[in-house]
Amino acid sequence: MLIAVMSDSHDNIWRMEEAVSRVRKEGAGMVIHCGDMVAPFMLFELGRVKVPVHAVFGNNDGDHFLLMKVAAEMGNVTFHGLWGKVDAGGDPVAFTHYREVADGLVHRQEFNLVCYGHTHAHHAEKTGKTLLLNPGEMMGMQGKSGFCLVETSTGEFEEILL
Repeated sequence: MLIAVMSDSHDNIWRMEEAVSRVRKEGAGMVIHCGDMVAPFMLFELGRVKVPVHAVFGNNDGDHFLLMKVAAEMGNVTFHGLWGKVDAGGDPVAFTHYREVADGLVHRQEFNLVCYGHTHAHHAEKTGKTLLLNPGEMMGMQGKSGFCLVETSTGEFEEILL
């Protein structure tokens, strides 16, 4: 299954609009957001993808209650705890905001893909059967804004710069 993986959007609604447009154009069947969306208004834009969106909280996500309330109203957005897991077309995928948690999930060797954020830096490495992936940042704080498209069945991915 083709999925979009993003993180650290930090209220950059303009980049989110671009990303949603690209995700829809590419036909991704799911979006995973690895935290630090920040404000609930970001969910209104992200929800426009019209496919399931799975997210975790990051260290800058302030009002968890309001984020979860808006997500529930959206219908296609689900927040998980410290980490989440989903079935992406038969491929097990886990995601979190923190590298330390991601490392533990990789160690289990239960997932084809483990995603994390927080560092704002793109990173990919394969350990056993598991691809560990940080899609980088949507925010653009370090000058490079983007996300990744991942084919979960093969582990092939593309970094999409916005």
